[in-house]
Amino acid sequence: MCLIETYLQMATEHKSVSNGGLSIDDNNNKNGSIVNESDNGTKTPPNTPQPQSPPVLSLPETFKAFAKFGDIKSSGEAITLSNSDKWFKQAKIIDGKKITTTDTGIYWKQVAKTKKSLSLNEYNTFLETLAKMKKLEIDDLKDKLQSSGPPSTNKTTAAGTSGAFGRLTDHTKYTGSHKQRFDESGKGRGKAGREDVKVNTGYVTGFKA
Repeated sequence: MCLIETYLQMATEHKSVSNGGLSIDDNNNKNGSIVNESDNGTKTPPNTPQPQSPPVLSLPETFKAFAKFGDIKSSGEAITLSNSDKWFKQAKIIDGKKITTTDTGIYWKQVAKTKKSLSLNEYNTFLETLAKMKKLEIDDLKDKLQSSGPPSTNKTTAAGTSGAFGRLTDHTKYTGSHKQRFDESGKGRGKAGREDVKVNTGYVTGFKA
């Protein structure tokens, strides 16, 4: 009897069996399914999908993304100097010290001559020229460009609303004829704010039948 009582007492006190970070909980897992248990005690159900990071673009794919940036008509086959500089800044290659936009402009001109944009093959030549003249490793340069990701627009400059700009665009401070060109909400009145529009209702003032 002592053995039976001891066994029942152990079964009551220990409701879960742990083994190497995996536990079988009698209360939460009636069917005895195994759940992952983290260091802080939280449990993750089995087969829970883990969040995945976005796929890394290849260098040609990133080139095409920056080549098309800001130009909906671009096929992405050739990139301009301005978009290339944006790519360099996002990849933290242009730092204003070792490499500047002046440097990229000089070596771009050597490759592009009179062309406004470079194809992928021509762009590789530009990168090799820049790396050689600035004593950089071409592989490191390309790795930084590839790992920079697609074009980012999170640093777009917002329109100013203070200072001189704010005073010049505040319609409540307009005087004379300019004041008549906007309604109380600041919306332009169009032609009605520039000209005296005649209303042809057919009524003649002072007419007597």
